[in-house]
Amino acid sequence: MTYKVIVLPSAQFELDEAYQWLLAETPQHAPVWYNGLLAALYSLEQLPGRCPLALESKDSREPVRQLLYGDKHHAYRILFTIRDETVLILHIRHAARTSS
Repeated sequence: MTYKVIVLPSAQFELDEAYQWLLAETPQHAPVWYNGLLAALYSLEQLPGRCPLALESKDSREPVRQLLYGDKHHAYRILFTIRDETVLILHIRHAARTSS
């Protein structure tokens, strides 16, 4: 089964914010990071249930899962939920950031 991936406005804002920060810090690496993160997002078209539940799931009415992207020091958490045949990307947060 192939799922449809939808990036919600909140997650798109966070993605754009992270990209702009990285672009200012390392302009040569920012596009590579961005394209890699998009590839990670769209990998959720196949088997999104492979990803573990996120801590945020305990405070949510529906299961929230997470996919990690990046390396140990610069990992990002892609938080999403699965509704029928759709994956909704809720947030994209740096792993060091606490939930809010």
